[in-house]
Amino acid sequence: MIYNIIEWEAAMAVQPGNENRAAPRKTALDAELQAEAQRLRTRLQPLVEQHGLYLEEIDIKIAGAHRTVHVVVDLPEDRQGNVGLDIISDISLELSQAMDNDPDDDGRPYSLEISSPGVSRPLTEPRHWRRNVGRMILVKPVQGDEVLGRLQEVSATGIRLVPQLPVKKGMKPKQGEPTGIEFSRIRKGTVQVEFAHADEEQQTEDGAGDPENSGARHPA
Repeated sequence: MIYNIIEWEAAMAVQPGNENRAAPRKTALDAELQAEAQRLRTRLQPLVEQHGLYLEEIDIKIAGAHRTVHVVVDLPEDRQGNVGLDIISDISLELSQAMDNDPDDDGRPYSLEISSPGVSRPLTEPRHWRRNVGRMILVKPVQGDEVLGRLQEVSATGIRLVPQLPVKKGMKPKQGEPTGIEFSRIRKGTVQVEFAHADEEQQTEDGAGDPENSGARHPA
């Protein structure tokens, strides 16, 4: 059982000379949690897709005999907007029922948390970039200076953006020539919050507001 491993590891790690033994145990636990997350993904993904959503991530945390299962859902890359709170509420109930009826579950208590990604999520996959075409993006390259610009286009190999050139304080922003950057040259990308886009997110049909705060929590 996973929680037995944690209790044993906590007790043994405090004893002198056991520091090096805890690391392999932690690695084994991480691998076990990843395998369980993948198993749950296979079970829950069809339910998420029935709502026209994309299952972004499943993350499992263990505290003693209790599990916290965090599920992140997002809109497909060809849809604009945010995941509404009403959809989050509906899907959280269905996913909770699916976990309760899971024949392969070990029966330990759990809390299920459902949320959608916030704008602070790093852009790590092409679909993340495609979901944010038209927004202001800060690109941190593998080498060289950061590039701030409006994301114009996303291809299979990289992005194209219109850089925002630095100007003196109080002056109107200036745009540079469209620039292409390959994914292999990008270390990190993040969406920059703009007032206009923030207003649009607050005016979603269901009033969900900031997607980073859209979520539901269901204890088993």
